[in-house]
Parts: sequence; C-alpha cells; structure tokens
Amino acid sequence: MTESKKKVLSYIDEKADVITGVSDLIWDYAELSLREFQSAELYVKVLKEEGFTVECPFDGIKTAFRASYGSGKPVIGILAEYDALTGLSQEAGATERKELVADGNGHGCGHNLLGAGSMAAAFALKKYLEEKGEGSGTVVFYGCPGEEGAATKAFMARDGKFAECDAALTWHPGNVNQVTSGTCNTCIQTEYKFTGVASHAAGAPDKGRSALDAVELMNIGVQFLREHMPDGSRIHYSITDAGGDSPNVVQPRAQVLYMVRSVWAKDALALQERVDRIALAASMMTDTKMEKKFIDGCSNTVPNKALESLLWENFHEVGLPSYTEEEVSYAKALYDSVEMKSDKLPGDAVEEDDAVYEYVDEHSKHGTVPINNFLIPYHYMEKARMGSTDVGDVSWCVPTAQINTATFPAQAPGHSWQNVSCGRTSIAHKGMLLAGKVLAAAAIDLIEKPETLKAAKDEYEKKMKRYGGYFCPVPEGAEPVVPGEKM
Repeated sequence: MTESKKKVLSYIDEKADVITGVSDLIWDYAELSLREFQSAELYVKVLKEEGFTVECPFDGIKTAFRASYGSGKPVIGILAEYDALTGLSQEAGATERKELVADGNGHGCGHNLLGAGSMAAAFALKKYLEEKGEGSGTVVFYGCPGEEGAATKAFMARDGKFAECDAALTWHPGNVNQVTSGTCNTCIQTEYKFTGVASHAAGAPDKGRSALDAVELMNIGVQFLREHMPDGSRIHYSITDAGGDSPNVVQPRAQVLYMVRSVWAKDALALQERVDRIALAASMMTDTKMEKKFIDGCSNTVPNKALESLLWENFHEVGLPSYTEEEVSYAKALYDSVEMKSDKLPGDAVEEDDAVYEYVDEHSKHGTVPINNFLIPYHYMEKARMGSTDVGDVSWCVPTAQINTATFPAQAPGHSWQNVSCGRTSIAHKGMLLAGKVLAAAAIDLIEKPETLKAAKDEYEKKMKRYGGYFCPVPEGAEPVVPGEKM
C-alpha cells in the first residue's frame, strides 16, 4: 500500500468518532424521504467545519446539498443518501422486535451508514488533496435525499448536475462484502386521479359519474396489457384513494398509483405511454376527468468493469475488520431471529460463476455463518436484478461504480428491523468505515493513475454508443414529490 493511501486510512481512523457520531445521530433522526431537514443540517455543519464549500439547498431540493474541496481535474464524485423508512422504529442493539416509537420510522436500508461512510471517503480525499496541492483534483460530495420514493439523483442527472465529474463512487450497506456489478430495472411511478360526480347510487345513479369505476377499468385494461409487455417488464399498482366508505354513493373521486419497470429506460418510457393511454380511455368510458402526476423515476445501472476492478483491488488491499466474541454472539442472535431465511448463498455473483459459488460456499460454511466476514471474488456481469436505484441515473452521466460492505448480520433481509437494530452498533460502524476507506483509496488511484480513469471513461463512452445514450425517465418540469402527498 502506498504512503498516500496509508495516510488516507489513518485519517479516517482519526475522524472515526465524528463519522460514527453523524451516522448515529441520523439513525436517531430517522427522517423520511425529502423530510431529512435535521440530517441535511447536520451534514452541512460538519462538512463546513471540515473545510468544504457547501451549497444547500441544491438543485432546488431543500434537503439536498453539494460539498466540494480542491481544484482542477479529475473531479471525483462521492454519493450519499440519508432517508429512513416508515414503520421500522426499533431499539438499537436489541435481538428482538422492540419499537422505540409506535409506528415510527427507522433506517432499515442503512442510509444513516451510507451517507456517513461516503462522508468518510470525502474527508480522506480532501486530506489527500490538501497535501497534494492546488490544482491536483477536486472531490464533490453529493447529498442525495429521498432515495426511498423520490429518486432525487435522477432529477439531478436530468439537470446535468453530475456532468462536472470524471467518475462517481458510492456504496450501500448490506450483509456481504463485494463489488456490485450488473444492472437493474428502470422504474417510473405515476399517480392517476379521477374526478367524477357524486350521486345517490340507488335514487339517481344516472346522475353520477364514478371515479372508482374509472380506476377499476384502468386496472382491468392494464391486466390485459400484461400479456403484451416485453419480457422482464413489470407493472405494479396501489389504489391510494377508493373514494369513500359508502357503497350507496357514486364515488366522485378515486386515485391509483402505478409503478412501471423495464430494464431499459426507453422501454419503460414506451410502456408508460401505453399505461397513460389506458388511463385516458378509462376516463372516457366513465365520463370522468383524469389527471396524472409524475412521482419519480430512475434508470438501470451501467456497469463499469474498469472502475469495479479498481474498487475490488483496493477492497482486497484494505482488508476486512475483525469482530469480538460479543459482536459475533449478537450477530448470531439476529441471524437466528430471521424467520424466512434464504436458501441461496450470499452475494450477487454466486449463481453466475462456479468459482465464486465454491468460494462463498466454503467461506460462509454453506450460508450458516452469522457475519459474512469475507470478500466475495469480483465477477463482472450485465445481468439485471429486479430492484431499482437512482444510482443508475448517475451511471448514465459519468462512469460509476459501487460496493457493499457487511454492516448487518448474514441473512438479514433488506428493510428489516434487524437492520435497524444493528445499524447503530459497532458491527455497522466497522463496515461503514471500511467502505469509506475502500472508496477513498480507489479515488486516489483515479487521481494518481490517469490511465485507469481513461479506461473507465473509454468503457463508458463505448457503452453510451452501444445503448444509444441516456433516456432520462424524469420529464422536464417535474419536481420531486414528497411520498404520501396526494394530488
């Protein structure tokens, strides 16, 4: 390991109390998408104290920010998230379900760790650039709120906010140590509001125009559409307003939320147009008025082998943390609390590569260890996973790559109380600091080895030509919507 990297790692260790303190406070705040005012304020305060230039709000989003340090090229972007989830309030460190606040919020996706770990990388890269001198490069730390239901990175991508970067790096808490590869689904959410005319359902049914009928007809139309969708596409819906509780009233209002998914954004946009036409047809059949509102959208990820390989090399070089007997015992208790355990081995690539499967099978003791304290071998792939992330939109704008570190026990499912419980413990802190070190070390290589950055850029440009460029799922004029707010 070079001296410059050793200084980076030692600086993260020096700042560990600040970094874990930020993570724990944001765990306490547990603020929902686009409501992360305390979290954003905390980041702005800490980043300014560390010497960053901070812009908040950013891109017209109240809880977004941009923090930068340095000058010149290359410009390395580091991505952060910090929103929580509803219904996951949980006592920290507990090995059974114990709400702190009834029906409260919790960081079931570990975004308290995600933002703070990315901040650790930004801290270290700033320290490196200070010693390197003026004009040696720039680090930009992007505070991206509302990943859970607002997809603000996609709005920022639409507005060209990532165009300044030469590369972008990020990570996500998980129950494995790996470099992520492959792609995922594009996702578009749209809300449809139907307005009709109320009337007595028995005495004057001819005078009424049922908005609920319109929603039901729309849903039927979409069910018939399913037979004629491209393979791999998905459509989900939720009736968010059925119009009322009285069956003897012709319902004058109704509302339904739709989610359209395909791997490629251009396919998702085309499928979305078909759903829009079905909604319009439903309004015509029922003589009601239809309004639609774009909620959010995010694109599939573009894998970058050059960046992913660089992250894995640094992951391997940095090494993994060790755990105390107490930490292992706690992880085992959480592991045992998971009722519906997966029968698959951990890691994204185990089903794609026999050598990876054998390695993980051995080191996880056939998937039975309570903490996956091993680094999964890197395997590049372009296979799509069924989920969605707005990191994808960044990857269409600039070469992007990300890692997972084990901040949660093995088998802990995403968005679970087990993740919330573990997210304020030393196990989570160790994985978070590890992520910061890996990202920072890789960023230093991008600065010191321009040929590596060029390889990542060349790969990105080839893929843009191959895929036809970026089809942003966010329409012009649309603004981020606070989840749960009705039209």
